[in-house]
Amino acid sequence: MTVSSVLIIVGVILLLMKLFTTNPLEGEWADEDGSFDMSISKDGTMVFSLSDAEEAAGMNVAMKYTLNKDEKTITIMADESGFQKLAEQSQGQYTEEEIRNALKSVVTTFDYSVDQEYLTLTEREYGEQLVLVRE
Repeated sequence: MTVSSVLIIVGVILLLMKLFTTNPLEGEWADEDGSFDMSISKDGTMVFSLSDAEEAAGMNVAMKYTLNKDEKTITIMADESGFQKLAEQSQGQYTEEEIRNALKSVVTTFDYSVDQEYLTLTEREYGEQLVLVRE
């Protein structure tokens, strides 16, 4: 009886640790409008894949983010040197400015809300929302 009780307690502790220490935003997300896909890793990096409708269509842009679970905010930061490298790799197809413009709506701090398969990012200053669907 004591061994099974210990196993149950250890199982509950592991479940609670996983529940409170995991990144709720980690995974693959697609913008509802189809303008980009977003892959969020647990190590503070994310990759935006821009669709054909954007200025820098077809590009995969790596960016960094910070997550505050207590305030439920995510701050997405531009990697200026990364923009320059991507522009050079595109061999003149895209400029650094076009890449920056394609991502200007996501380089900011958002309040986030995860509801089942939907992620809503609400821009803190103006209240604009991005709705993404988990893939």
